[in-house]
Formats: sequence, structure tokens, C-alpha cells
Amino acid sequence: MGVATVEDVRKLALTLPRTTEHLIHDRVKFRVTSIVYCAFSRDETLMGFAFPREERTALVASDDRYLLPGASDMRYQWVACRIGELDLDEMQERVTEAWAMCVPKFLIRERLGR
Repeated sequence: MGVATVEDVRKLALTLPRTTEHLIHDRVKFRVTSIVYCAFSRDETLMGFAFPREERTALVASDDRYLLPGASDMRYQWVACRIGELDLDEMQERVTEAWAMCVPKFLIRERLGR
């Protein structure tokens, strides 16, 4: 299976209810209302995404594809990854779970059936 790209993320994200895409300071970002749940570095090699704060240290320690956010972003529920090292299934899981952190539960049930 191939590795994920920004275009793969875009194709998925824009199917998720209430998602809009924005280009802010030369960075692609996907958000629900004003809440960004997925964003790319300017060179599009890193993808940041919403992720439970209490779980991110374990994720980063267990897999070198994942990185802690910069110091100014540690207060957010956020983690980053090297997008070119994720396969399509893992990218889909991460982006969908990030989206689910910022939408009402009924939308999650409608989209994911859980």
C-alpha cells in the first residue's frame, strides 16, 4: 500500500461533515468552524492533527514517525507526524479521529456508525 500525501488527506477531509479547507500563512489546514483538526507544515512533510493530550507522549515514544508539537502548541490536544511515512489506512484513521474530536457526537454516529 502506498504512503499518504496531502492530496489523499484532502480527498478524505473534504468528505467529513462541516470540514472546510483553508490556506493560512502558506499552510494547508482543515477545520470545523474555527477548530483546526489537521494542518500541514509549509513544506508539507509534517501533518499535525488533533490527538488526546494524555495519550500523545506514549504515541511519540512508541513510534518515531510521530513528534510532539512545538513548545507553543503543547497546550493543545495536538501531535505531528511525518506524512510520507504513514500508509493510507493509518492516515485515514488519524484524520477521521482528529475530526471526531471537534464535531458533535451525532455527526460521528452518522459518519462512522458508532
